Amino acid sequence: MRISSSPTASRWLAGLLLSAASAVAMAQAAKPNVVVLATGGTIAGAGASAANSATYAAAKVPVDKLLAGLPELANVAKVSGEQVFQIASESFTNEHLLRLGQRVSALAKQADVDGIVITHGTDTLEETAYFLNLTVRTNKPIVVVGSMRPGTALSADGALNLYDAVTVAASKDAAGKGVLVTMNDEIQSGRDVSKTINIKTEAFKSQWGPLGMVVEGKNYWFRAPVKRHTMQSEFNIDDIKALPAVDIVYGYSNMNTTGIEAYGKAGVKALIHAGTGNGSVAAQAVDSLKALRAAGVQIVRSARVPDGFVLRNAEQPDDKYDWVVAHDLRPQKARILAMVALTKTNDSKELQRIFWEY
Repeated sequence: MRISSSPTASRWLAGLLLSAASAVAMAQAAKPNVVVLATGGTIAGAGASAANSATYAAAKVPVDKLLAGLPELANVAKVSGEQVFQIASESFTNEHLLRLGQRVSALAKQADVDGIVITHGTDTLEETAYFLNLTVRTNKPIVVVGSMRPGTALSADGALNLYDAVTVAASKDAAGKGVLVTMNDEIQSGRDVSKTINIKTEAFKSQWGPLGMVVEGKNYWFRAPVKRHTMQSEFNIDDIKALPAVDIVYGYSNMNTTGIEAYGKAGVKALIHAGTGNGSVAAQAVDSLKALRAAGVQIVRSARVPDGFVLRNAEQPDDKYDWVVAHDLRPQKARILAMVALTKTNDSKELQRIFWEY
């Protein structure tokens, strides 16, 4: 077919091309803006060979290369990256938590940001997710993601996990559900989820089950979190300048009191006791914990078992000793909540209310 070269035909063709370009531009402009904050971890790791799935160096690949390796993200959202840290997550400190939380809060306030993804090492991912869930006051989706295998490994899980995290952060139906963790096709609550195994891709589980699934870029929701979080929280990262010292002591058979007494001398503001069973405390440890409480240190009874919850005044007379129970929070998450709560109050009854509500 021969196209006329007349002025009218040329103007028509130019108009057609302009309309097509405008349509593409409008489609791109309509896509949500998602910021990926990178902190390191296995998802940014590299092994010596493709066979190394458990032996590798974490926190090696910068965020720009992570994103460049996933061109499919352009079909989901307008994605930008920012390298906040480049560390293995077992090295996270309170200062890292504060700095990351403040950056997330600042981005959430921007009108041109629709969702935020944090790439993170899996060892303390659950703690960071819970901290953000407690302290960042926004309804915008915040998704924390990691991987169990480095990107260099056969069957690496990081690329799909990151793709899923961006699709969840870009979706309107993820708003208002608190901080989420997207791993192994599941959408988990940042409050509930924990790392349960160290060598499988389905490592992150919650005893209460996932909130939903994400499959081929589509979210399927099954439940919603009922504990207070984000916009319903009484805590605000913008007001928190430092976190008090809170540590964990582990219960076991033939337990001695050396650790309890050492933490007391170190000046902790609260001590989480990771007890056996229903947060049980060995008889020889009770007096040391009571002495710490008398000195002003808050005592929080949690359990080292992976599931269940600690009942108040069961195993120990918490009312009599003025102790707090951690409810269903594992010791590492009880520590996070205790730190945040102590920025507001040092009253044990208020602390117990907070542990029930969050």
